[in-house]
Amino acid sequence: MPATSSPAVEDYLKTIHGHTEWQPEAITPSGLAAALGVAPSSVTEMVKKMAAQGLVQHVPYGAIRLTDAGRARALAVVRRHRLIETWLVREMGYTWDEVHDEAEVLEHALSDRLLEAIDERLGRPERDPHGDAIPRADGTLVSEPAVRLDEAPTGHVGRVIRISDRDPAVLRELETAGVGPGRELRVTDASATASVGVELDGADHAIPRPAAAGIWITA
Repeated sequence: MPATSSPAVEDYLKTIHGHTEWQPEAITPSGLAAALGVAPSSVTEMVKKMAAQGLVQHVPYGAIRLTDAGRARALAVVRRHRLIETWLVREMGYTWDEVHDEAEVLEHALSDRLLEAIDERLGRPERDPHGDAIPRADGTLVSEPAVRLDEAPTGHVGRVIRISDRDPAVLRELETAGVGPGRELRVTDASATASVGVELDGADHAIPRPAAAGIWITA
C-alpha cells in the first residue's frame, strides 16, 4: 500500500470495487454517498482528488469507475480486510457476524509484514468466513459464476459461494438455519413475495428476500 494512501481513500476504493464485484453496473456518486454514509458534496470532492491521482475515471453526474491503478489499490485493501476477518475467526475466537467492523478498523493499521505473517500462519486461505475470495498478494482475484438467491428460479440447485457480511443479525439467523458457504441448497419456491423457499439437508426453509438478496450460489 503506497505511503500516501489514507483510510478515506482506501474506503472509497474498496466501496467502488465492492459495488461491481458481483454485478456489472458501475456505482454512481449518489450510490457511493449512500454506501459510505457521507454527503454527496463530500463524494464530489473526494472523487475529484482520486481522479487527479489516476485512481478513478469520472465525468460529472456520471458513473465512477476504477482505473487499473485504482483497482490494484482497491484489491490491496480488500485483501487486508478479508484476511483480517479470517484471522479473527480462526485465531481470535470471533464469530462470522462479529468480524466486519473490527476488520474495517484494522485494515488501515496493519503493516505489510504483519499481514504477510497472518497469511502464512493461516495457510494462504482462498476465502474469508463469508465465502468472499481473498485477493492474492499479486492482485489476482479468482471469481466463480454465481446467481443471487433471490433471483434464482424454482428448481435451481447450487452451492452457497458467499454471503454478504453487512448485517450481523442476518448472519446469525442464517447460521441458525444452517445456511453458510459451501452448503448446497435447492430453490423450492422462487415466487413468494416475502421469502424464498429452499431445501437444505432435506429440511425446508423460508429465507426472507432481504436476506436472500445477500446470498450468492453457483450458477
